[in-house]
Amino acid sequence: MTHKDSARSSAFAPFRHHDFRILWSATLASNFGGLVQAVGAAWLMTQLTESATLIALVQASNTLPIMLLALISGALADLFDRKLLLLAAQSLMLLISALLAFVAWQGWLTPWLLLGFTFLIGSGQALYNPPWQASMGDLVPREDLPAAVTLNSVGFNLMRSVGPAVGGFIVAGFGAAAAFTVNAMSYLPLIGALAWWKPDVAPQTIRREPFVSAVGAGLRYVALSPNLLRVILRAALFGFAGVSVLALLPLVAKSHPEGGSLLFGGLLGCFGVGAIAGAMFNPRIRESFDNEIVIRVAFLGFALAAAILGQTRSVWLHALAMLPAGASWVLALSLFNVTVQLSTPRWVVARALALYQTATFGGMAAGSWIWGGVAGAQGLGTALTMAGAFLALGALVGLWFRAPEFGKLDLDPANRFQEPALRLDLRGRSGPIMIMVDYRIAQKDVPEFLRLMQKRRNIRRRDGARNWALLRDLEHPDLWSESYHIATWDEYVRHNLRRTKSDAEVTAELRALHIGEGDPVVHRMIERHSVSLQDDVPLIGKLEVP
Repeated sequence: MTHKDSARSSAFAPFRHHDFRILWSATLASNFGGLVQAVGAAWLMTQLTESATLIALVQASNTLPIMLLALISGALADLFDRKLLLLAAQSLMLLISALLAFVAWQGWLTPWLLLGFTFLIGSGQALYNPPWQASMGDLVPREDLPAAVTLNSVGFNLMRSVGPAVGGFIVAGFGAAAAFTVNAMSYLPLIGALAWWKPDVAPQTIRREPFVSAVGAGLRYVALSPNLLRVILRAALFGFAGVSVLALLPLVAKSHPEGGSLLFGGLLGCFGVGAIAGAMFNPRIRESFDNEIVIRVAFLGFALAAAILGQTRSVWLHALAMLPAGASWVLALSLFNVTVQLSTPRWVVARALALYQTATFGGMAAGSWIWGGVAGAQGLGTALTMAGAFLALGALVGLWFRAPEFGKLDLDPANRFQEPALRLDLRGRSGPIMIMVDYRIAQKDVPEFLRLMQKRRNIRRRDGARNWALLRDLEHPDLWSESYHIATWDEYVRHNLRRTKSDAEVTAELRALHIGEGDPVVHRMIERHSVSLQDDVPLIGKLEVP
């Protein structure tokens, strides 16, 4: 599927899938409650303190947990049943939100207690986001994935267009405690929908990967994937500078003589309307422009909004400025999300998404704190103008770190590996295992062989191999050996199960260059760094490449 084909896919195609429709609809209610709670918390903080830093930290307390916990959640989502993780996260947020509402009704909230509760709710969201985003690939086929991610943004911003306004009305009429109560109740439909959902769960064919090892595997995969690193860098820059608008918006609303929770909610509603427009035009925009152009427009659109908010005092101009800000927010973040998902195989997708979210929300948390500090020291207008300049610089970063196009590689599992019959009684934790694969390559094919081996090296290391090396026999120059180490036999099996169809194409091309009899030969050996007279170490025969 090409980039254009992906972009041309119907924006509403995911609604053909029943499970997606049910969960998407239930998510609307949860998003509505979360946005009402956000308005209540942000506005209540303006009543509890005059500190610009503490007011901005309300936004940081929501985003910081995602930076801290997303990778843990991503590893859990790749190791365990995602449905159970989603239910646990939603139940945790329900409990914390109900407790926050109770404390608020009692009048016991202080600025730091409010930040603590919002941090805990953000922690629940941090545990929820990676398994939910990774579940998109379970709910819809690959060709509908960009549209599904966009519809998630549409759903959130549909609620953003009405939730903050309703939240402002609730806060103005009934107080922040009522807003927190609405949020607590909003989790119930999604918990019910998740309990009803019956996803297909692949059977475990091998012992579950240890948690620490799984976290390391996710870090290694992303570190060895240049496309993912570029996406993560741009997302962190966008989050850091773009969050200034959302973090300082309560102060923008309060700066107007007619300002209040209703105006704050109305400005957020304008942001939501712009986001919906951006989401609806997203497929057409992706079809017409390269990803890098879309990202630059998003950076510049947000820079324009920040500059207008910082340099003007008109309510109407501020409301209009929130429209391109909302559209730019969706264009950038949905494109980053889709690029990560389409560039990552299913075995590690939640961890890759978690690292992307760690960078994005880490940037937001740092930005909320820094821009709040600048606003407190230099003034609101200066902080927003500086953030706008930083966003403009973020667009220029694309000259050196261009956003990749959607991945065209087939990252579905190859499913060709069969665990070999061994003549030595090994346990799963036995190791270390050394693998050597022998090739005979004609001299004329050596340049192509080396090019393919460079790809093979990246694949091996990304999937867990260590100490990879390519050896050439000095007496028989047509004989080459690829060697690498794997920590245990379980890790070796897992390494092979991670092979994608795209990886298998490289294997097929290498086999086509092999001029020896049959397929290249693989030697699977367990290392012994000392020899005991009691050890029974039979020779392990040569086995064909799986």
